[in-house]
Amino acid sequence: MAELQIGDQAPEIKAKNQSGDTIKLSDLKGKKVILYFYPKDNTPGCTTEACNFRDNYQSLLNDGFEVLGVSIDSEQSHQKFISKFELPFNLLADEDQKIVQDYGVWVEKNMYGKKYMGTARTTFVIDEKGKIQHILKKVDNKNATQQIRDLLAK
Repeated sequence: MAELQIGDQAPEIKAKNQSGDTIKLSDLKGKKVILYFYPKDNTPGCTTEACNFRDNYQSLLNDGFEVLGVSIDSEQSHQKFISKFELPFNLLADEDQKIVQDYGVWVEKNMYGKKYMGTARTTFVIDEKGKIQHILKKVDNKNATQQIRDLLAK
């Protein structure tokens, strides 16, 4: 599959959130969406990024954004992560890796010489029509929201 580009239609998502509810990207047409992919619940970088979105959530809502986090963790793992850090947005469970593959963020990683498959931390900003407006591949976990605001200001 070709790598997603700015201007492409965002691939449809249909996944369970932390509560077992089915979330579909197409149901969010008319809203702007921050779709962020992260490797794992309750790890330092992922927690920092999630808490940055949490701390800026109200201002993102005020600007017309919906925030969705995606990892390959289970609904139960997402429930614990949300509860522990009081996250106000949905986290989608992609246990079969369909979404990460559709978005091209399921990649080979290398840690201490060991190769494995994992999720590349990536954020997609999707416009009201479901088109990809921005793709952020080098996410600054502590400043994830500001990075998006800076992109939108250009």
